[in-house]
This record gives sequence, C-alpha cells and structure tokens, in this order.
Amino acid sequence: MLFLRIILIFAVMIGTVYKSTGSWYLVKTESGAEYECRIKGKFRLKGIKSTNPIAVGDKVNFTLETKNNTETGIIDEIFDRKNYIIRKSVNLSKQTHIIAANIDQVFLLITIDNPPTFPSFIDRFLVTAEAYSIPCVLVFNKIDSYTEIERRAEVMYLKDIYENIGYECLEISAKEQKNIDAIKERMKGTVSMFAGHSGVGKSTLVNAISPELNLKTKEISEQHKQGQHTTTFAEMFDLEFGAKIIDTPGIKGFGIVDMEKEEIGDYFPEFFALKNECKFNNCIHIEEPKCAIKAAVEEGYIAWSRYKSYMQMIEGDENNYRVDEFKEQ
Repeated sequence: MLFLRIILIFAVMIGTVYKSTGSWYLVKTESGAEYECRIKGKFRLKGIKSTNPIAVGDKVNFTLETKNNTETGIIDEIFDRKNYIIRKSVNLSKQTHIIAANIDQVFLLITIDNPPTFPSFIDRFLVTAEAYSIPCVLVFNKIDSYTEIERRAEVMYLKDIYENIGYECLEISAKEQKNIDAIKERMKGTVSMFAGHSGVGKSTLVNAISPELNLKTKEISEQHKQGQHTTTFAEMFDLEFGAKIIDTPGIKGFGIVDMEKEEIGDYFPEFFALKNECKFNNCIHIEEPKCAIKAAVEEGYIAWSRYKSYMQMIEGDENNYRVDEFKEQ
C-alpha cells in the first residue's frame, strides 16, 4: 500500500512567542491567531550560548505548514531584541537561560519569610535588569502575614535601602487583594514580567489581577520554607485592561552573565553616582586607596548588604542566593 505524505507550505508570518515548552512555542499574530511552532534544525543566536535560543516575548518570522491535516509553524527568524532578562543555567554552569525578552518592566516579588528572599538575590536580579535598561519595581508580598515586629522591621529596612537608591517599592498582599490596583495601574499599556523565588506569590498575584486566568498555585513547603514550582514554563497573557504579563517559573538562583569586573559597579546606581570621586579611574572599589564607594559604605551612605553583594559578584561567588545576611554565620 502506498502512503502519500502531503505537506503544504504557506507564506511567512510574523508573531510574538507567548509560551515556550522547550521544543514547541506558542506564537500569536497581531490578529490574535495562535499557532504551535517549532524550530527548524539547529537555531542559535550570535554571541549567546543559551539553553533556549527563543524566549517568551520574542518577535519571530514563521512559516505555516500543513502535514497530515495538522497545521503548525516553523520559526525561521528572530527579530532583534530590545532587551532580555538572562541568568546562568541551573545545571549547566557555562550555559545561560533567557527568561523573557522585549520587556517594558519587571515586578520582582519579595517575601521576608515563607520563602525568604535575601538581598544577594535581589541585587543580582537588579544588576541584570540595570544592564539591559529594564525598569524594576520591588513588590513586597504577603504583608498580611507579617504580624511580628521583627518581620515588619525587615520589610521597612529593605524598602529604605532600595527606595533611597531610587527603586520603587510596593507593599501588597496578593492573597488578601491589598494594593493590587497599584500594580494594575503601572501595568497598563506595557509588557510586564513577574519574577521571584518559587512560593513568593507570582501566580496568586496574577490571579488577583486577572481572575479569569485561574493559574495554579501551591502551598509553601513547611520543612524547607521554600515554594514548589507551579509555573513550569514562562508564559505571556493578554489582560483585559490593556496590559501583557509574563509569568515565569520560580527562580532558585540568579547567576549574572557576561559582565566584566570593571563594569559591575556601573549597574549599582549608588556606586555609579560616586565613581568619579574615586582617586583612580579604573577603581573597582576593593583594595584601592581613596575609594569613594568604600568611604560611603563606612559612613553608612551605601548599605553594607549592597557592597557585600557587589563583592560576591566581583569574586564570582555564585553560591550565595539563599544566604541570610541578617543572621550570624
């Protein structure tokens, strides 16, 4: 018996990647049509050694084909990105992972407990956002649960550090729907990414903002005080009030990528503002005499936790994502 395999090729189309599952990509056109697409053969971007050459938010060219009565797309080209959030891959130290691309702003969700978010993680994320000129809002979630004075004090302490630098900080409770309108107002007309550790409440916040999405959520592991992954793959959603949101899987660690020691300080805004006051133009703020940054740390103008994060990045110490700077070693 002779079987005929019929493949029909159509014209090239343009769309945005809304979901990536590793091998297949959901691509949406401007007209709202959605297509399951794949990459044809090996696809690599020049200068980027990434575990995922295509990320949510990418604008792509793709060609539709019909095979055995099933219509799918083949991605042929990625348009130039205006920015992206990238980190070192968890399992492959020399590989990187692009979390999302073409982002207008990032909301980094922070919790003091259940699970804890430490300054070292916050600072690594902020440095990457600064490097790619992506505005970042720090969102302190679960404020309804911080009934102890010590927990409230930690929130206020962190807010004071980052607001003094110039970062916007918001206090919310996604579970109790407190201050959600402040998030929605900032999201209008933008592509926003939600990021943070597993369990900080990203999916709960998305559901509070847009209940019709009904994303899955899970409780915190009481044993480890860490969240369990509920979002497996990054995914973009169109919201009713004129915003797009990218929900991302929880991030355990955040390794910075392709930054020279000499440039890392430039992505700390409070360092950058003082660098011209250092005696040496090539000062990296470690052992050099008459360093304005070290003097500012000693005088309390720059937070010690920020300088400690900077030193860890300079030294290439990638194992401090969950180190509690507030506890004695």
